[in-house]
Amino acid sequence: MIKKKNYYIFEWLGVITAIFYSIFVALNLGLEVIGFFLLLVSAISIGVWAYLNRHSGILLLQFFYSCAAIIGLFRWWS
Repeated sequence: MIKKKNYYIFEWLGVITAIFYSIFVALNLGLEVIGFFLLLVSAISIGVWAYLNRHSGILLLQFFYSCAAIIGLFRWWS
């Protein structure tokens, strides 16, 4: 039997940072730049997890979340 690695650290880091991202943006406390940074960290973490576990649909979704985070950061800084 082949043992499958799950790389849970990437999955849970992505989940926790996404939770904080959504709370920061929803509360409108002026923490949007931190929120977008957390979204980027979340998308990269879950993207790595998805790639390592061959979840291509989740990987594609994380690519677009990363793009949204980069756009948010760019718009905030400009």
